[in-house]
Amino acid sequence: MDELSITVVIADRPYKLTIQREEEEAVRNAARLIDEQMKKYASYFQYKDKQDLLAMVALQYATSTVELENQLRYRDNELLDKLAEIDRVLTND
Repeated sequence: MDELSITVVIADRPYKLTIQREEEEAVRNAARLIDEQMKKYASYFQYKDKQDLLAMVALQYATSTVELENQLRYRDNELLDKLAEIDRVLTND
């Protein structure tokens, strides 16, 4: 295992993480995206503290994840149906 200790800053707070070296770019990009979304929400909405912004960003990303999982499940089912159809055609000849 090639682990790496990094610090990412989210909502002006540093977080020390130990991650796999190959995850570094993804983790840093994710932290950057969270901060960008927080700034975007801050410019559009009134908020009491950064916790409100973090909650909205978390909701946005969780919703996106659920939607993508649903799309993948649908595509998997469609693929399985097509493969079963091809198998029926090939085995009936």
